[in-house]
Amino acid sequence: MKFIELIHNPKAGEGENTMADIVSMLTDAGYDCSHSSTPDDIEGKKFTRETDFLVVAGGDGTVRKTALQMMNNRLPMAILPMGTANNIARTLAIQGGYRNIIHHWATSKVVSFDVGKIDNLDGYKFFIEGMGFGVFPKMINEIHKQKRAEGTPEENLRAALELMREVVLTYKARTCRIEIDDAEHVGKYILVEVMNISSIGPNLKLAPLANPCDGEFEVVLVAEAQRDQFAEYLQRKIRGVEEPVSFNVLKAKKLKIHWDGKHVHVDDASITLDKPAEIEITLQSGGLSFMAGEEYGKEKAGH
Repeated sequence: MKFIELIHNPKAGEGENTMADIVSMLTDAGYDCSHSSTPDDIEGKKFTRETDFLVVAGGDGTVRKTALQMMNNRLPMAILPMGTANNIARTLAIQGGYRNIIHHWATSKVVSFDVGKIDNLDGYKFFIEGMGFGVFPKMINEIHKQKRAEGTPEENLRAALELMREVVLTYKARTCRIEIDDAEHVGKYILVEVMNISSIGPNLKLAPLANPCDGEFEVVLVAEAQRDQFAEYLQRKIRGVEEPVSFNVLKAKKLKIHWDGKHVHVDDASITLDKPAEIEITLQSGGLSFMAGEEYGKEKAGH
């Protein structure tokens, strides 16, 4: 019998699946496990050789916090997506009912997962999903200010998209200088995103070909002149229409960004800078290991 360590966020998924429910499903599938309620419970923990992998039952926040605790540990992580956006699980093609996901673990491919290392940003050293500047961190700020009542995942996503569109239509573009190798890119942008996965926030699939296992970031640039295009993309998503969007994308393993603004985010944390900053970002290849979904890689292989 395989032994797993379970991290379960009891607040995720509207409380539909309790710790007991998850443990019951795991037991039915032939797993033995110990469990914790927060990623903090595994801080500094030394896993025994008998631990086959770690299971995270929660949303992107719980996955991220657990992953940061597990950096360079090499113990594979499996996800039972229970959040609102589940961007990390989506990138890894983890989908379907929990029993189906658990069943697939027996044959699941374990993939290396890159991590972003940050220099010159106090209090923030790494990111899992992405970091960026402009309208997205501004939207996170606005959500925190408004303190809207929590609804269903669908209602929360729609509210975030509507707020994002409002911010896109009014945000003042900022000058950004990006250095990648010997090349320099300068322009006025409303959004600059260094993406490790394909989507951010309310399932904004800005880098559909992003692969967190390929040793490269996708740097998405939305120029001031593309404001209306971005707003139209958001309006379509609000109506439930998912259509691809194409903005300028740069590939990078190491880059330096000088942003002439104050709104920055690292994963889901929004940061307000006191003054313009020059931030260095370096990709750490394969710092984590995840168990991918059955369809992982097929979409990208088709392009």
